[in-house]
Amino acid sequence: VQLVESGGGSVQPGGSLRLSCAASGFTFSNYPMGWYRQAPGKQRDFVARVYRDGTTAYRDSVKNRFSISRDNAKNTAYLEMNSLKPEDTAVYYCNVAIWSNNYWGQGIQVTVSS
Repeated sequence: VQLVESGGGSVQPGGSLRLSCAASGFTFSNYPMGWYRQAPGKQRDFVARVYRDGTTAYRDSVKNRFSISRDNAKNTAYLEMNSLKPEDTAVYYCNVAIWSNNYWGQGIQVTVSS
C-alpha cells in the first residue's frame, strides 16, 4: 500500500488549497479514504472521510469549508480546503484502513498565515 499526498503549501487566511492523495497497492474503490491532520505538539485528528458510495463525513470545525472527494478511475482522493484559517495549519495525512491495518501517507504541510 502506498499513499502519496501533494498540493500543500502556504496560504493567507481566507485562501484555498487542494490536496491530492494518489493511492496504489490495493483496490482503491473498495475502501473509504480519510484525511487527518497533526499540528505541532498536538495529536493527529480526523478531518474528513469519503466512503465507497461517495458519502462523506467531516469534523465539525471544517464543515462547510472543506470538501472531500474521490476519483476511483484515478485511484485518487482529494481534499478541497476553502476559507482557510490559521488554526488549519498542520501536516495533513491521507489514510486508508484495510482489515486491521492503518496505512498513512508521508504527510504534507499546510500553513495558513498572514
